[in-house]
Amino acid sequence: MNYLLRGIGVLTAVGTVSLLAFSLPSGVAHGDGGGDVMPRLTHKNWQQECASCHLAYSPALLPRASWQRLMGKLDNHFGDNASLDPATQADILRFLEANAADVGTSQIGRRVMRMGAKDAPLRITDTRWFVGKHDEVPRAAWSRKSVGSAANCAACHSKAEQGVFDDDTVRIPK
Repeated sequence: MNYLLRGIGVLTAVGTVSLLAFSLPSGVAHGDGGGDVMPRLTHKNWQQECASCHLAYSPALLPRASWQRLMGKLDNHFGDNASLDPATQADILRFLEANAADVGTSQIGRRVMRMGAKDAPLRITDTRWFVGKHDEVPRAAWSRKSVGSAANCAACHSKAEQGVFDDDTVRIPK
């Protein structure tokens, strides 16, 4: 009898852990974005489609309304046609909305919103949070050939692909 009860307990524990592990949504955060580290998010379509042209920007950098506006006009995405099939576009939008600055749980998102991103900017570089974080960067640096624009995070942040943007990893190229 004792073995039977122990077996039932083990099965119950394994079942509970399995249920929890397999019910996590795609795009679950692996960090809270504290300091200058973005939340570590995974989402296949977001990483595959968005990162094929530029850094897959963290959803925590813009509010939900901004992501809706951006994803709503992919045929003219900052001068490029970034159109996707409707299913992929809807999937990425759901992911962005669920992890946006005003919806997600990251500290970075809360800072972005505290600094006035409520007006749904289309560019991360237009947010007061971004401008405040980069106020020491000379304006001429953005137009250097080695940088290209303020949107090219990886030009100066050597660990941008890993979501790390702290001052220790910054090197502004000549």
